[in-house]
Amino acid sequence: MNRLTRALLPLGVLAAGAAVGFGLIATGARTERRPAPSGAPVVETLTVAPEDFRVIARSRGTVAPRTQSTLIPQVAGRVVWVAPNLRDGGFFEKGEKLLELDPTDYANAVTVARAELARARLALAEEEAQAEQARREWEQLGLKGEPSALVLRRPQLENAKAAAAAAGARLAQAEADLARATILAPYVGRVLAKHVDVGQYVSPGTVLAEVYAVDYVEIRLPLTDDQVGFVDLPEGYRGDGGGRKKGPAVTLRGKVGRDEFAWKGRIVRTAGAIDTASRQLFVVAQVDDPYAHRGDSPPLKVGQFVEAEIQGKVLKAVFVLPREAVEPGGRVVVVTPGRTIERRPVEVAWSDGDRVVVAKGLAAGERISLTPLPFAADGAEVRVQGEGEGPTPAAAGPPGAAAEG
Repeated sequence: MNRLTRALLPLGVLAAGAAVGFGLIATGARTERRPAPSGAPVVETLTVAPEDFRVIARSRGTVAPRTQSTLIPQVAGRVVWVAPNLRDGGFFEKGEKLLELDPTDYANAVTVARAELARARLALAEEEAQAEQARREWEQLGLKGEPSALVLRRPQLENAKAAAAAAGARLAQAEADLARATILAPYVGRVLAKHVDVGQYVSPGTVLAEVYAVDYVEIRLPLTDDQVGFVDLPEGYRGDGGGRKKGPAVTLRGKVGRDEFAWKGRIVRTAGAIDTASRQLFVVAQVDDPYAHRGDSPPLKVGQFVEAEIQGKVLKAVFVLPREAVEPGGRVVVVTPGRTIERRPVEVAWSDGDRVVVAKGLAAGERISLTPLPFAADGAEVRVQGEGEGPTPAAAGPPGAAAEG
């Protein structure tokens, strides 16, 4: 290969490559130019409408019995019988015999007291006869004036009457002691704990058992000042004769194992004072007959922890917003028809875990941003999620206007 060929060969390769490149550019697919996306943030909105909203005040507490008593004997003796129901968790009816002490000594005391009463009554009858005889003898002797009390045996008669009354009282006491040897249930209830059994000697002051009434249970529920303002409480006043108005309904929820159950009750009264430690007012909810069979719900047991939902007042024509729609300080971000934002203060009437109820500051049909915009200023443009990229209603011009070419 001569010198001229070697010089022209690289030039030929470059020319061939350039031709191939121009060919590929000429025959390649054309790319469509798209406008650069707008820098306005995309927001999710909620169109608000007024509605009626019932306030639910939430609280929590522990189930307690209405009445809890400690059974203590009034007389001493050995336990000779215990009712089968006098066991931890056992139920009993009012007047049911729960326990019996040895009645021998008290039955003997009744017999002795009856004999003493019979002798006292005999002595009284004899004194009455002697007093009557003394009066007749005075009249038969024809003595003038009123005879003295001693002549008519009035002191002896009063002494006999007193002796008969004392004998009657001793008999009544002996009969009462005999009756007290049998322990009866004071109300319909359940046994919380039993402390004695057959064969044990007990005396006055010995704790036999701890029981509680089962006609209804009570739950003390604390309420804050804000909650108190929205709950119609059954307040009592001096001189109202106990005629308090009916309290609001309450739903109690609690877990038994892994399952949650609900019980219905009612607020029946409020505490006599505000708790100085928590600055809260305690109200008392009542559930009637908590151990009655209610379908699949288990009984509401004493000591169980429950959460309460108390029905409050109904707020008329308010706006219910999700909590994320309200900024700190009670402001919302309103998306205007021109797709700009306006931060507006509103009056919050009520709020709970996930909702905020607005009473004033909004109008029906307005759109509220649910997307946080912490750094956007008033008047900033936004894009609404789910709407097209076309011009904003404010800039689109009148309907039917032609776009300039």
